[in-house]
This record gives sequence, structure tokens and C-alpha cells, in this order.
Amino acid sequence: MNLNRLNTEFTRFIAVGVINTMTYYAIYLLLHNAFSMPYLLAHIIGFIISLNVSFFLNSYVTYKVKPTLRKYLLFPLTQVVNMSVSTSLIFIFVEFLKIDSNIAPFAAVLFTIPVTFLVSSKIMKHPARTK
Repeated sequence: MNLNRLNTEFTRFIAVGVINTMTYYAIYLLLHNAFSMPYLLAHIIGFIISLNVSFFLNSYVTYKVKPTLRKYLLFPLTQVVNMSVSTSLIFIFVEFLKIDSNIAPFAAVLFTIPVTFLVSSKIMKHPARTK
């Protein structure tokens, strides 16, 4: 197997995503279970923290670009759809499908990966404007 074929932006994005998802999930479980925080609040706080982790990992590892203030400020905008969809899915999974609130966030992330990759690559690889 040629390892260079596995070293693509998408595979690096998936690897960073796994790390970021584990970070999010650990924070979520800690807040939800150890601190008895409501699942949606734990989800939002975990999401915000992991968003910052994601920005820097995607800058340096996935897209191999220099993080800039402009990209940092735009990056969360790419996550608005991700946050909306994942939050809605978690709510639907827990409240209507009766999926355990410890499992629902993991299930929701599976639906958001492809869209997040496309949107984040547009922001992260956008060239800086020169005056």
C-alpha cells in the first residue's frame, strides 16, 4: 500500500476530525455526566471548545496553511450549519428516537462530516487579500 495515497487533505481532515471529535466528546461527557450539566448545554460548550481545537489542527495538519485572524474569525461561520444540524439531530435522536444522550452526539457527527470538509476547505485555503 502506498502511504502517499493516504496523505490527502480529506484523510488528514478525517484524522483531525477523529481527534477533534474525541476532544468534543470527552468534554461533553465530563460536563454532562460528572457535572450533571443538561445535554444541550454540554453539547454547546464542548462544541465551542472543540471548534478552536479544530481551527488550529486544520490549519497546521489538514490544509497546511498559516492560521490568520481573518481565517480564525471566518472559521466559526462555517460551523453555523454544522452546529445547527448537529444540535437539531441530537435533540431529535434523544427526544424522539430515544437514543441515549451519551451516544446521540456521536451519531450526529456522522451526518456533518462531508459538508464541514467542503466548507472549511473553502475558508482555510482562501488566499489572503492584498491591498
